[in-house]
Amino acid sequence: MEIRYNNLSSYFKKQNCQYKIKKICIDGGFTCPNRDGTVGYGGCVFCGNLGAGEHIVNRNCSIEEQVNNVLSSSQKNTKYVAYLQNFTNTYAPVDELREKYYMAILPDEVVALAIGTRPDCIDEDKAKLLFEISKKKDVWVEFGLQTANDETAEIINRGYKRECFTEAAKILNKYNIKIVVHLILGLPNENKQSIQETVRFINQHKIWGIKIHSLYVMKGTVLEQLYLTGKFTPISQKENVDWTVEILTHISPLIVIHRLTGDCPKDLLVAPSWSTDKNTILNEINKMMLENNYYQGCLYKDDKSV
Repeated sequence: MEIRYNNLSSYFKKQNCQYKIKKICIDGGFTCPNRDGTVGYGGCVFCGNLGAGEHIVNRNCSIEEQVNNVLSSSQKNTKYVAYLQNFTNTYAPVDELREKYYMAILPDEVVALAIGTRPDCIDEDKAKLLFEISKKKDVWVEFGLQTANDETAEIINRGYKRECFTEAAKILNKYNIKIVVHLILGLPNENKQSIQETVRFINQHKIWGIKIHSLYVMKGTVLEQLYLTGKFTPISQKENVDWTVEILTHISPLIVIHRLTGDCPKDLLVAPSWSTDKNTILNEINKMMLENNYYQGCLYKDDKSV
C-alpha cells in the first residue's frame, strides 16, 4: 500500500543509506526530575516504574554491554541507532553525559544517537556536547511534549509549561541539533480540537521528527487507577486513526514521521486491547489517506515561528 507520509525509512534512503537501520534501546542509568522531587514525584500518570523502558533487555548491564549484546547477533548490511530511551537522558552533569554518549556510539555499526529527555533538562553546555557528537554521528533529541495544552499537562503531571519546550528548542536549533516531538492522542479531557492546537504549536517550531501514538493504560500506573475508577476512558481505534490523519495532513511536510503506534508489553496492557494491533492501525491510517487523496502536509499552514 502506498505510504503518503515522510517516514523514517524514507529519510534514511534520502541520505543514500545502503543499510537496514534498527534501534538499540538502551537504559542509560538515569532518573527523572519529575520523580526525584526536583519538579515532582511519580512521573507522568501514564509512565511505569521503568520510565517507558519496559522493552529494554539487559538493562542491568553497562551501556557498552547493552550495545555489544545487540551487535553480537547483528545481521549483515545492518546499522543501528543507539537510543537512550527511558527516563531523562540529559539529566546529569555534562562530563557524565559525555562518557555515556560516547560509549553508546563507539562501534562503527552505530550511525546515530537518539536521546530521550525533557526540555527542562536542556541547556547551552549540553547542547554544545550534542553538537560535538553530531560531527561524528547523527544526533537527535526526543522530547515528550505529548500536548501543547498546559492544563492537560498538569493533569498528566508532565512537570513543565509549553514555554519551556520553546526555549529548549531554540537552544538546540542554535546548534542544529535535530528535535523529535512525542505526541499522545487521547489524553484526559482532550479532543480533536486539542490535537489541532498542538499541531499548530509544533508547526511554529523548527522540528525534525515526530512520534505519535494513542494513550494506553499500563499496569502499575496512576492512569490505571483513573481507568479502573471510571475517571479515564481511552479513545476508540476509529478516533485514533482520524486524529492521526488530522496530524499528518496538517503537520509540516518536511517533518519525519518516526512512528504512528505505541508499544506496551501485552502482559502490562490494561486497555485498550485494539492498541496492540499495529498492522490494522497503520493500514487504516494509510487507507484513509488514500481514499481522501491526502498526503502529509496537504492542509499545512506555515504559521509564524515562535
